[in-house]
Amino acid sequence: MSSRPDLRLDWCTHEAAKYAVEHWHYSQQMPCGKLVKVGAWENGNFIGVVVFGKGATHKLVRPYGLTPTEGCELVRVAFTKHLTPISRVLAISMKLLKRQSPNLRLVVSFADPEQNHCGGIYQASGWIYAGKSMAVEEYLIRGKRWHGRSLRSAKPKNMTSKQFAKSLDKDAQVIMGSSKHRYLMPLDDEMRARIAPLAQSYPKRVGSADSGTPDLQSGRDGASPISTLPSPTISQ
Repeated sequence: MSSRPDLRLDWCTHEAAKYAVEHWHYSQQMPCGKLVKVGAWENGNFIGVVVFGKGATHKLVRPYGLTPTEGCELVRVAFTKHLTPISRVLAISMKLLKRQSPNLRLVVSFADPEQNHCGGIYQASGWIYAGKSMAVEEYLIRGKRWHGRSLRSAKPKNMTSKQFAKSLDKDAQVIMGSSKHRYLMPLDDEMRARIAPLAQSYPKRVGSADSGTPDLQSGRDGASPISTLPSPTISQ
């Protein structure tokens, strides 16, 4: 039996996170806006990143009685071949996030059924399943799908999202995105009690797909010339 790998989590650079997302996440797109990026290393090799952001809308956590600064979205989980369960990586990432931003009370994440994802890593981590989100408009640009928020963040102020999409690709299309599974992770006891009535039965697992991350034992070599920023580190 192989020994337990030496796992280390730390803040990582934008370049490291971008590399992981573009190589190991199905979207191949780094989210826009202000992000918190937690890198992971096994035995010294960079294996992936967990990325937190403001979310698709400023109303993300309003339904739970919170202000935008009290909640965030887990926007990317991008990993190559690894041995450590992603549920364990997420748990440690939450500790780092809470340490950095003590006022945060809730993390929201989504799993896309169109990608054959049902949120297996969230289920394994004890997140609360709160049903499906409403479908929203997305943009198909040069064969890739863009969330409306990503386009709004990148477009000039004097253009609409549709105009900007057409400027990037004259054949760009507006399409209706999928209704996604919504998961909630409370960061304190009062918030857990507040959202407990929203809990629904977990959706059925489909294969081994989860949150855009490849099968736990598949993917590309995680070794790459990427270093962390000076910061507190958690080793497990």
